[in-house]
Amino acid sequence: MYPGDSGNLILTGFMGTGKTRVGQEIAQQTGCEFVDMDRQLEARTGLTIPQIFAQHGEAHFRALEAAFCRELAARSGLVIATGGGALIPAANLEILSASGVVVCLEATPEEILSRLAGASDRPLLDVEDRNARILSLLEERATAYQRIPNHVDTSGLAPDQVADRVLALAQERPARIIPVRHPNGQYSIHLGPGLLDQTGALVREQGLGGPVALVSNTTVSALYADRVSRSLAAAGLPVVVHTVPDGEQYKTLDTMQTMYDAFIDAGLDRHSTVVALGGGVIGDMAGLAAATYLRGVPLVQVPTTVLSMVDSSVGGKVAVDHPRGKNLIGAFKQPELVVIDPACLGTLPPSIVASGLAEAVKTGIIGDPDLHAQIEEYGPAPMPWIIERAIRVKVAVVEEDPYEHGRRAVLNLGHTFGHALEVLSDYSLSHGMAVGIGLVAAARLSARMGTCDDDLAPRIEQLLRRLGLPATYHDHTPQQVWQAMATDKKRRGKTLRFVLPRAVGDVFVTGDVRQADVLDVLTALQDD
Repeated sequence: MYPGDSGNLILTGFMGTGKTRVGQEIAQQTGCEFVDMDRQLEARTGLTIPQIFAQHGEAHFRALEAAFCRELAARSGLVIATGGGALIPAANLEILSASGVVVCLEATPEEILSRLAGASDRPLLDVEDRNARILSLLEERATAYQRIPNHVDTSGLAPDQVADRVLALAQERPARIIPVRHPNGQYSIHLGPGLLDQTGALVREQGLGGPVALVSNTTVSALYADRVSRSLAAAGLPVVVHTVPDGEQYKTLDTMQTMYDAFIDAGLDRHSTVVALGGGVIGDMAGLAAATYLRGVPLVQVPTTVLSMVDSSVGGKVAVDHPRGKNLIGAFKQPELVVIDPACLGTLPPSIVASGLAEAVKTGIIGDPDLHAQIEEYGPAPMPWIIERAIRVKVAVVEEDPYEHGRRAVLNLGHTFGHALEVLSDYSLSHGMAVGIGLVAAARLSARMGTCDDDLAPRIEQLLRRLGLPATYHDHTPQQVWQAMATDKKRRGKTLRFVLPRAVGDVFVTGDVRQADVLDVLTALQDD
């Protein structure tokens, strides 16, 4: 029963609306742990809420609340009762919403006044005219409470009656929709649990047709192809499944040939749709096939890994590898739709999740210090929030520079080093792990050039190791890595271009880098 299976259930709303009593009732019904934020903060500080206000001020208390929101968002299976003002700040609401369902409890001002008549632990009501104060606070917080999609009026209801209504609301979590604009139009990224089974309906709503070629690899196909196929068929879309071997080493033109053969055999025409179901390799190959078959057919991305969710499914870059370099043969192909179901991550090995998180760390360094701080403090949670924040950073960049003529180059932070390491390993080193090493290398190079603080690289390295990612490399000499960089797509002529951090949230692109400095950094990163 919800919330244990789907994250947290968060009760918020004005004081006196019944958050604690209803939360206790729901926790008892579901067998989940109940957390009363105010009582927990009192226990941690050894002070009552009025004492915290009196001794340290409201601003200090709100800072404690904000930190606690981030901590609770990193957990699952909780029933949480917030303080009345805890989710007024948009950042607190955003991160707790990503960890589950938020329900705002309401009551009439008269009922609130009646319920709080004898309360002495409400510092905001320490005034002569409580009724006027309640009305003033309700008006002040109205806009913030309206941002919450789920509301239950508790006036005249017993706690068990309110609990039933809250649980009924919590069974359905609305998807998050992120629009992406590009020169030829726009598409939407749909993010939410259970969306895998709604793929067909979303494809049909987009006005796309069949027959549909569902492209996947052997691993993902065994897990999800039947579900997606049933969804497409239920939407009236005939589907043929084409499965390719699993692994970056198969991201080649030879594999592409098998896709074209399957498309021809299935009778795909220019009104048909290609659905890419899998990680970044599948998204890249199926995307390139969609871009080139019959000079272009519609593409839908259904990413199933962290890396493909936060990075490769967004922005329209598709490609295959060449023995002399990664992603050397490709195109720009914008999808018509992206469908992200975070529940798919539950079947991934921890190493694959960690590999994908390197791209989320990269995104935080590029443009979201809050994202980086959350991962540093609490690890990969709440995952839907991390995915959405990383996507929004990338969307902002690709909307500004859809064809990589300028700003978009910052998304290659860590990739100049990382791609070289991938190629040298014959792709036995995963993309995320290679990018993670590249992030450390980029930070060390920036520190060596005097463009960032010395503590940035150790900070990034510590975070990567906490996530289970390597920060050093072996089996290759620094000179070999330098030579492998020569085929990097980001070079201009013979000049290599590096993306380097100044600080978390601030990066720049430069070609003014000495080979000796790069080799010194690579030497220091060797794992003997």
